[in-house]
Amino acid sequence: MTTYIKPYDLEALINSLPGIEVITDSSQVAKLSQDYHTFSPVLVPKLAGKVGDIVLRPANEQEVLKIAATCVKYRVPITVRGAGTGNYGQCVPLHGGVILDMTRMQEICWVKPGIARVEAGVKLAALDKKAREIRWEMRMAPSTYRTATIAGFVAGGSGGIGSIQYGLLGDRGNLLALKVVTLEDEPHVIELRGDDVQKVNHAWGINGIITEVEIPLGPAYPWAEVIIIFPQFMAAARFGQAIADADGMIKKEIAVFASPIPQYFTPLRQYIPDGTHAALLLIAEPSLELLPGLVQQHGGKITYQKVQEAGKGVNLLEFTWNHTTLHARSVDTSITYLQSIFPANKNLELVEQMYHYYGDEVMMHLEFIRVNGAAIPAALQLVRYTTEERLNEIIRYHEEQGIFIANPHTYIIEDGGRKVIDPEQLKFKKMVDPYGLMNPGKSREIGGV
Repeated sequence: MTTYIKPYDLEALINSLPGIEVITDSSQVAKLSQDYHTFSPVLVPKLAGKVGDIVLRPANEQEVLKIAATCVKYRVPITVRGAGTGNYGQCVPLHGGVILDMTRMQEICWVKPGIARVEAGVKLAALDKKAREIRWEMRMAPSTYRTATIAGFVAGGSGGIGSIQYGLLGDRGNLLALKVVTLEDEPHVIELRGDDVQKVNHAWGINGIITEVEIPLGPAYPWAEVIIIFPQFMAAARFGQAIADADGMIKKEIAVFASPIPQYFTPLRQYIPDGTHAALLLIAEPSLELLPGLVQQHGGKITYQKVQEAGKGVNLLEFTWNHTTLHARSVDTSITYLQSIFPANKNLELVEQMYHYYGDEVMMHLEFIRVNGAAIPAALQLVRYTTEERLNEIIRYHEEQGIFIANPHTYIIEDGGRKVIDPEQLKFKKMVDPYGLMNPGKSREIGGV
């Protein structure tokens, strides 16, 4: 879409931005050019040495507008980042330029019953804490919610803790409005509302700089954390499906782990004996009374139960979703992962087939979510990595069985979960970023790859 003028006149760019925080220290710039793509042995060599030239940290929307205008003037690419907790190299710059660190923009504009509006750099945990003051809470969040930012979650995330109740972030109604700054000759602010938010949602920062986010909230419950162990993996999986299907029981998290995954959870090992399979739950306290009967029906045993207290003790949520991979890799760095969604019509049948087919090479980690009104198992399987060819074989075999794979081993949007880019996103991209300066190289359709 564009040819970047190199070397960029960074001195002129910096001099055009008086009063805006600038980081030029090479080690800091390198650190802020990274995310957790290191989970993928395929991405590590492909993104090695990819760093920005400088980091800019705007304090408000006016500073974002000044940065945008200056980058357009000097044709400098911009890669926007929040806390850098993504896993696909979304915020790794392929063409140098400016790293736009949004973490200073931390104003919670307002929180009302059922709805909140915040600046891009607000941490999810901070918003949740504020919302709970009026007995509401975030509908969903990744396991990195303590450090992740709201705009980072919108740009790079898709769901997480809470998705069993509310579905995925891209589902209609889970995102109400976005404010974005464009990279035109005269950058301006656009407010997207309703279905128009999809023009920017999960677009990895290629379609505008998100400055504010408006999201719906859910009613806050007193939550209880529970660990349940099972002698057989499929008993644990069937229990997970049964509690996911129990519409009258309010839950926020249902994760099921095949042995030996729980052995990587060092702080939890006293509750999960070696060789057993485990379910980790976050369930509303009023629903606890119904839990023992369901557990007994599936041959399980409750080994840990505690009403959640903010900031106190072990937090079970930080062993779920991709924190599972983090814990496993802290023990064995050869482990990587997949992201899968099993089809609703024969989900547990395929889970069992894959569990037996791969054994310990692909260790089963299920996360139950709601998709099109049905509760189904998604998975973040742990894979004992050998070669890229073998990993691609594993992905192919899953897809041949009808299992959807959102490939976490690529930094190209189309090759990951999207497969194709929404035409509306492409049209919006051409309008707001005519020079192709926003996170270039992350889309095959747009060019620059």
